[in-house]
Amino acid sequence: MSTSSRTTTPTRGTTRVALLAAAVLALVAGCGSNDPETVGAPEPAAASSAFPVTVTSATGPLTLEARPGRIVSLSPTATETLFAVGAGAQVVAVDDQSDFPAEAPVTDLSGFTPNVEAVAGYRPDLVVVSDDLGGIVDALTALDVTVLVQPAVSTLDEAWAQIEALGDATGNGARAEELVGELEQRVEAAVASVPASAKGLRVFHELDDTLFTVTSRTFVGSVEKALGLVNVADDVAPGNDYPQLSAEALVKAAPQVVVLADTACCAQTAQTFGARPGFSALPAVTEGRVVEVDDDLASRWGPRIAEFAEVLAAALGGTPTR
Repeated sequence: MSTSSRTTTPTRGTTRVALLAAAVLALVAGCGSNDPETVGAPEPAAASSAFPVTVTSATGPLTLEARPGRIVSLSPTATETLFAVGAGAQVVAVDDQSDFPAEAPVTDLSGFTPNVEAVAGYRPDLVVVSDDLGGIVDALTALDVTVLVQPAVSTLDEAWAQIEALGDATGNGARAEELVGELEQRVEAAVASVPASAKGLRVFHELDDTLFTVTSRTFVGSVEKALGLVNVADDVAPGNDYPQLSAEALVKAAPQVVVLADTACCAQTAQTFGARPGFSALPAVTEGRVVEVDDDLASRWGPRIAEFAEVLAAALGGTPTR
C-alpha cells in the first residue's frame, strides 16, 4: 500500500502552458450522459479487508472507510489511471479534458473551473483532483465528500506512487502494483535500448508554437533525461521550468533533438517546424530528429508514460520491446 506524497500537468496553447506551470494537466470518444442522475449505477460498497485504507493526498493523509463506488475524476491523468488499475466501473463522471480511454464517461465538468454543485450532483463518494482550484477541496469536504488531491509530479517514482495510491484508494491495490511493475520494466527497456551515440544529444521540448518549453526538472523533462538527453532550456532559462525561448536563443542552443508536443493543439509537424525562419539549419532538422508526439501522451504521467518513453527511444534509434 502506498502512502507516499505526490504531486499533476498542461492544456493547449499559451493557456495550456500557464496551467501546466501552475499545476498542469495533458479527445472525445466513449459514451456517457451529462445527467448526474443517469450516469453510472451506484456500485455496492463491497466489504473488503483492504478498508479502511489510508493514502497520501497533497492535503495530507486521507482515510477511506469503504471502497468508493461513485468516483468523479477532475484530472485527465487520474482518469487514465483509474481505468488502468481496474476502477473504471466505479467512475461515474470525469472532467471535459479526460478523453482517454474511450470508455470514460463524457461530461462537461471542468477541472480548471470546477463547479461544486455540478460535481456534487453525481453523488460521488470520492473525487480526484489535480489541484485545489476554486476551493473545491473544502467545498466538497463540507458536503462530506472525500477528495484525493494528486498534483503534478516531477519524477517517475512520484508517478508510480500516485498510481499505487489510486489503486489503494479504490480497492485495486494489487492491480496498481502490478501495473507499476510493468511500466517500470517498459521504461527501463526503452532507456536501455537507446544507442550510446544518442546519449548526450541536446533536446528541445516544444509545448506550443510560440516556443514555450520545459526543463529537465519537470516530469516530461526527467523522462527525456533518463533517456540520456540534455535539455537546452536548463542553461537558457535557469530558475524557470516552463520558459519561453526566443527563436534566436533556440538557434544558438542548436538542439540535436526536437520533441513536438504540440501536434494536436497547434498542428505542428517536422515540416512546419523546419520551415520556420532560421530553423532549417538546426541539427535536429538536418539530421532528421524532429519527433512528433501526441500532446496528451507527453503531458500526462499516468499509465501511458511508458509509451512516451518508447516513442522517444525509437526516434533515437532504440528498439524498445514490450
